[in-house]
Amino acid sequence: MQTRKLGADGPEIGAVALGTMNFVGAYAAGDPDEALRCMARCLDLGINHFDTSNVYGKGRAEELLSGFLKTRRDQVVLASKVGITREKERPFNNEPDYLRDCLDASLKRLKVDHLDLYYIHRRDPSVPVEEVIGQMARFRDEGKIRAIGLSEIAPATLERAAAVAPIAAVQSEYSLWTRLPELGLVQACARHGAALVAFSALGRGVLTDAPPQPDDLREGDLRRGMPRFDAENYPRNMERIARFADYAHEIGHSAEAVALAWLLSRAPHVIALPGSRSSAHMEANAKGGDLVLTPGQLAEIETLLPVGFAHGARYNRAMSRGPEAYC
Repeated sequence: MQTRKLGADGPEIGAVALGTMNFVGAYAAGDPDEALRCMARCLDLGINHFDTSNVYGKGRAEELLSGFLKTRRDQVVLASKVGITREKERPFNNEPDYLRDCLDASLKRLKVDHLDLYYIHRRDPSVPVEEVIGQMARFRDEGKIRAIGLSEIAPATLERAAAVAPIAAVQSEYSLWTRLPELGLVQACARHGAALVAFSALGRGVLTDAPPQPDDLREGDLRRGMPRFDAENYPRNMERIARFADYAHEIGHSAEAVALAWLLSRAPHVIALPGSRSSAHMEANAKGGDLVLTPGQLAEIETLLPVGFAHGARYNRAMSRGPEAYC
């Protein structure tokens, strides 16, 4: 497993991380026992950065993690997030008191005394980012968190935030399926010594050997509302992705391993954050953290899946309210 630094002064972690949203049914029903097996297998594979949030399963993901961390806390670089409320009137809240209450609740659910990394999950435009980062810095000084992160922000927001306190990581959707971060965010993270943690690194499952079929997506699956998965766009998208998967097999690897290896080739501060529900999935993903593609292979992938190939927006209108636009 390749390693990456989590911020300029942060720990070395596996280049592939574990996202826990799928443990609690974001796409399909979760299996707590398999989730625990998955976490144990990840550590065996060199995947030691686990990412969660207070809103995943309304806190159930953090509670599930607590059972594993009871005996393995010192082996895990742990991140959680705050800022999404799930309330119609105010979907995002970055008020200092709210952040503190949520942090204390997360620590209680996780049964830990600190987080290694704490993200603002979505920006609340009613609170200046300087005030938000000032509060996060106080949490750091109190020992409740080790480092500060931001998610789904514009490069300009990172510039403002980094003027207040060091930012260790920025999360953004980034993969062969979604390449918007290349238009400024990858570069801004490099300037400020922040890791770019690429969530949905496998395009919400499409860049794998077993891509989802829209007719099989259960009620409540987030992808049902995403334009790229609708009846008009999905067949067009999968036509290209099938050719990519065929090429991955031709060079002796799974689609997911090649997709993650491509992502990690983009910059030395990029960390791949695919979600998973099973140890088998993470074993396949871990191979992407070992694989180094040749220049010729990278060029062929660019031909098969050129930037902008995907039909449809990544989010519908409601989902688009949180991420900051910058291009």
